[in-house]
Amino acid sequence: IFAKHRFDYIFHLAGQIDVRKAVSDPRADAEINILGIINLLQEARTTKIKKFIYASSGGAVYGEPEKMPVPENAPIRPLSPYGVSKYAAEKYLETFGRLYRLPYAILRYANVYGPGQNSHGEAGVVAIFINHLLKKERPSLFAFGKNKRDYIFVDDVAEANLKAMAGRENAVYNIGTGKTTTTEELFQIISQELKSKIKPRLEPARPGEVEAISLDARLAAAELSWQARVSLPAGIRQTIQWFLENRKSI
Repeated sequence: IFAKHRFDYIFHLAGQIDVRKAVSDPRADAEINILGIINLLQEARTTKIKKFIYASSGGAVYGEPEKMPVPENAPIRPLSPYGVSKYAAEKYLETFGRLYRLPYAILRYANVYGPGQNSHGEAGVVAIFINHLLKKERPSLFAFGKNKRDYIFVDDVAEANLKAMAGRENAVYNIGTGKTTTTEELFQIISQELKSKIKPRLEPARPGEVEAISLDARLAAAELSWQARVSLPAGIRQTIQWFLENRKSI
């Protein structure tokens, strides 16, 4: 593709995103998330792109934070091979930036959700819950529904990527709301929107999963003039509407 086309910007959002798969098969996770970015960087360094923008995971690289919301300069202590591979990819990007003067921006996303999300894997709990309830199935709430996450709507994330194009070079930004919602609270919001009476299964926590995380995005607000605008209930309503309109194709 690089032989046929010239690119001004590269947005690297592809990857293996399932924490459980990373725990069970860390080699495959590393091959996709680490070797994948190395392959792209090898191509990018030979072309004069304006910026390489990488989608990292604020929900995974920090591990269990000492305080919340978590700032970008917090200790990096991933709990899973997935978090390790995402951070390793960041370091490769930083290294290529120094070696080859490759401008970049790293965006550490909170838990992204929204229309079009895959509901058949293990990642993307909003889509999974909606899909289960529409099919009249009981979803599982791990950690007995007590895990806390920072949920960010996909439109807000897309805007952050666009603003990073013109932002400071070689910067790292958290992209999140700074708020936490338990899995149980999330399920209740979705259930209320769908008017569902289905009760979830409460299951123990799974290995490699962070107990609680939210991201401090004040740096993105200050330098990119970005902030999350879509509330969780509003974003869930849009996501449910998409699922209702596309039920036959998902």
